Amino acid sequence: MTEPLPLGEDDLADPGLIAPGAMRTRGSVPPDVVLCFFPEVVAAVAERAREAAVLHSENGRSPVLVLTRPDGTEVGVVHPGVGAPMAAVTLEELVVLGGRRFTAVGGAGVLVPELVLGHAVVVDSALRDEGTSFHYLAPGRTVEADPDGVAALAACLRAADVAHTVGRTWTTDAVYRETRGRTDRRRAEGCLTVEMEAAALIAVARFRGVAFSQVLFAGDSLAGQEWDHRRWTTARDARRALVEVVLGVSLP
Repeated sequence: MTEPLPLGEDDLADPGLIAPGAMRTRGSVPPDVVLCFFPEVVAAVAERAREAAVLHSENGRSPVLVLTRPDGTEVGVVHPGVGAPMAAVTLEELVVLGGRRFTAVGGAGVLVPELVLGHAVVVDSALRDEGTSFHYLAPGRTVEADPDGVAALAACLRAADVAHTVGRTWTTDAVYRETRGRTDRRRAEGCLTVEMEAAALIAVARFRGVAFSQVLFAGDSLAGQEWDHRRWTTARDARRALVEVVLGVSLP
């Protein structure tokens, strides 16, 4: 008899032995927090922000920076780390520190040719090809994003005249195992992009009862016969502009 996969075990109601915030999490953050996956943008934020809290891991210290918007409200900014497990840990600790409304801004590979470099994709669902989300939600193939968050984020982009698409992403743990067969199957299921965190972040936010939405910057392409990097990590002005729209703050 084959043992069931551990990811299908039904113990979602049991508390974890390690509580979020137990690992040297100190400080406090505003209710609004942007999870920014672009390190050069986080560095620009640091030039004019105050440090409100510091998260710690074996990757080192990760400061939570706070900016004041023109209307006087504050918004936190932090790099959540790459990959579903690290991003989930970051979100968990930010909730403990007072975060209640989260928006993630990061990059993704594209699976369809019409997504040109820099096009914005608001995530309305994620295909769960990672492990973290299964520790927060019952097993399932996809997870739906909060429709109110999707609508609000799309409205924000529309108001700023940012071209965008709303759609599904494929969240996977294995960058080097995005095979042609898998990309074809994901495209057939309606996935526009591929990245490493969305499904987990949606799951953690739902489990903890906080608001979450995500916009992806169309980066490298897996839509053709061969992978095309498209030099997306050097498109710094476009990356920064997208984050500024979400933040509601112009950076120096």
